[in-house]
Amino acid sequence: MEKCLIIFLCFLLGKSAFGVELPADIKKCHYGEEACIVDSINHVIKSYTKGIPEIGLPPLDAIKLKDLAILNSTYRGPVWFNFYMRDFVNRGFENSTVTHVKGFDRDPTKRKIEIKAHIPRLVHEATYEFVGRWLLFQANTTGDLESDFQNFSIALTLKVILEYRNNRRYLKIYELVPLVELDRWIIRLDNLYNENTDLTVALTRVFNENWVEFWNGLEPGILDGLSACFTAILNEVFQNVAYDDMFLPDHNYEE
Repeated sequence: MEKCLIIFLCFLLGKSAFGVELPADIKKCHYGEEACIVDSINHVIKSYTKGIPEIGLPPLDAIKLKDLAILNSTYRGPVWFNFYMRDFVNRGFENSTVTHVKGFDRDPTKRKIEIKAHIPRLVHEATYEFVGRWLLFQANTTGDLESDFQNFSIALTLKVILEYRNNRRYLKIYELVPLVELDRWIIRLDNLYNENTDLTVALTRVFNENWVEFWNGLEPGILDGLSACFTAILNEVFQNVAYDDMFLPDHNYEE
């Protein structure tokens, strides 16, 4: 019994020390082989909707996020708002199509990594907390929120460093900048004004009819949330799978 326990512990330690292998059906490409890398990533998205726990990839059909502050006003005057979201879930990443990648070279630190993707519909579900004042109107409420981004395109620019563990190279993101384009944004806010349902409906309608103006004002906070989301997802995978294990051996390279 003791011998079996020792063997099991050695196995776990070895797995931790030498990283985790990608599933056998995931196609490996040569460094910098952009079209091949695009196809391989899209295969992962379509084939592993429920994620790959072994490598740290979460379920793509329901990605949970940390609490997020979309607005956080320090000013207290006639107009100010604080808007927070918690119990945050993103739905729709399983329908993503990656259209472009660049920078996955043998040395990924020499230039920025770029990833572009299109998502037909990205839905945020969360519990919101809204505190604010607009002239004579005051709000201090909590409710359910559904935010629907339609025809959503995103471009990620990554800066990475290489970490060495047991003579193996692992990527780590230290900066991720998202840029977003979308055709439509529809939002539903329940209980915005508990004492006045008609006012809640009216304000939601105003928001949806003038979504572009609201997007321009809220975009920085939303992009911060997307940056944190993608950084956490990718770093978890990069932490588990050695960078060179993601690619075919480079026999032409000499140390």
